[in-house]
Amino acid sequence: MNISEIYTLFKKFPHVVTDSRNVVADSLFFALKGESFNGNKFALDTLEKGCRYAIVDEKSYAIDDRFILVDDVLTCLQDLAREHRRTLGIPILAITGTNGKTTTKELLNEVLKQKFKTSATQGNFNNHIGVPLTLLAMNAETEFGIVEMGANHPGEIKMLCEIAEPNYGLITNVGKAHLEGFGSFEGVKKTKKELYDYLAQNGGEVFINCENEHLMGMLNQQKTILYGNSEEAFSKARFLQAEPKLIIELRSPIGKLYIKTQLIGAYNFENVLAAVTLGRYFKIDEIDIKEALESYTPSNNRSQLLKTDDNVLFLDAYNANPTSMRAAIDNFAAMKMKNKVLILGDMLELGEESEKEHLHVLDLLKEKELSNTILVGNIFSSLASDYKYDAFKSVEDLLVYLEKSVLKNKYILIKGSRGIKLEKTIEKL
Repeated sequence: MNISEIYTLFKKFPHVVTDSRNVVADSLFFALKGESFNGNKFALDTLEKGCRYAIVDEKSYAIDDRFILVDDVLTCLQDLAREHRRTLGIPILAITGTNGKTTTKELLNEVLKQKFKTSATQGNFNNHIGVPLTLLAMNAETEFGIVEMGANHPGEIKMLCEIAEPNYGLITNVGKAHLEGFGSFEGVKKTKKELYDYLAQNGGEVFINCENEHLMGMLNQQKTILYGNSEEAFSKARFLQAEPKLIIELRSPIGKLYIKTQLIGAYNFENVLAAVTLGRYFKIDEIDIKEALESYTPSNNRSQLLKTDDNVLFLDAYNANPTSMRAAIDNFAAMKMKNKVLILGDMLELGEESEKEHLHVLDLLKEKELSNTILVGNIFSSLASDYKYDAFKSVEDLLVYLEKSVLKNKYILIKGSRGIKLEKTIEKL
């Protein structure tokens, strides 16, 4: 069965399932494979649970006409998503970047849905499986698609662009992350640049922070819409404050406009300005942009300010890399409150650069005189003794410590890679 025939089935049964535990009636099951699982083995089970068809790539499992045999299930899923995207024919914005892409995506969605029926990446479905699923979740009512793209190896952004075929692109920034896969910071830049290259080759447009030298240096003869403080910028704004929450001043044709967000951290200024820029570019009223951005509340342990009975938590425990860790520490150090505590977890997937980058963080803490710091993870623990910080190999060890050493009336920054699971400390704090 070719992709056109499978797409005809998809139009009749427009719901895709890739997890046999989450079957939806009258859906299509795609039997994906991974390092430790083979979806073909669960295909029959999904049909018995209510799926209409199962797409498999091992002949022995295609036992009747409810099974559709293809050469490779993942390739079929990606081809189906591309076919659907072309059929819809709507504008698609692709977002990537080392830090801030999920927050920026959420902000953009809040703004753009003031005018369009939008469909955006859910959670962090931003890889070779998540992007196709994001596209296939769009329907005939969708007027604008927002697709987040993640990568940890060269060539992945190019591949995702060839599936989603975006008309617009935005790179939030480039920094040191996933060095294990990219090899170096230059590898990060080269991979993110694949979005710019795709748009240049296909007549697309780029939204870009004109004050970011790395991003400006990556451009490749495509149409650009600038934002920042430059006189040439389409949107201009000024950072006013980050404590306790971010406020910016937008220079607008109707005068100065103050946007009071629910976000923490000066590093979110660029994310907010990107959302403002897209809203203005697509002719959304500036008052509507302001209201959309002020109403957005972050979730998923990203840039959250949580006030408990005992403490105030600055929670940013979804992910961490050297660039985002430095930004968070710089921002926290600049805050004027007393009784500050930092709980920092290891930064994962840094490869050969790991020890050096963790030492840079420890040196930064020393430079900022942030002595009340707790470190969590094997890497920080192995390096902490020379710096006289409390260190724990796991979050479970930290929880035992917090049972005995209760923190009260503190302002606490919680930042680390998702694999360290620092969100488990919230209940204790």
